[in-house]
Amino acid sequence: MNLESPRVSLNKSAQEVFEFISNLENFEKLMPENTDKFELINENRFLFALKGMPEIVLEKKDQTPYTELVLGAASDKLPFKLKAVINAVSDSSTEVQLYFEGEFNAMMAMMVKAPLTKFLNSLIEQLQSNLS
Repeated sequence: MNLESPRVSLNKSAQEVFEFISNLENFEKLMPENTDKFELINENRFLFALKGMPEIVLEKKDQTPYTELVLGAASDKLPFKLKAVINAVSDSSTEVQLYFEGEFNAMMAMMVKAPLTKFLNSLIEQLQSNLS
């Protein structure tokens, strides 16, 4: 299953955006209102839980400075990736879009598509409001 957030424009350099999102502690500021728990485990991992959902541990899987950050599930039970793609428009303007890639069976995909889409949209909206 592949999902994507809307693309947002930020009045920040690609470097500023990348440094903000690659500091996983900042994800606490990006989480939706229905977040029950957020815990920074170390500089490469954090745990979060949304109301009514199980806890999920995300960890840095890959990064390309100033253009891409890939987070993935620390558990193989539900393998997925959350990717932020950063495109510099100018020295002080950047476009960002989030992508979700997960391997779910059809039943699971049907159950999680709407909540995951809402989650992605919330993350990108919070990113925009935190960096505006």
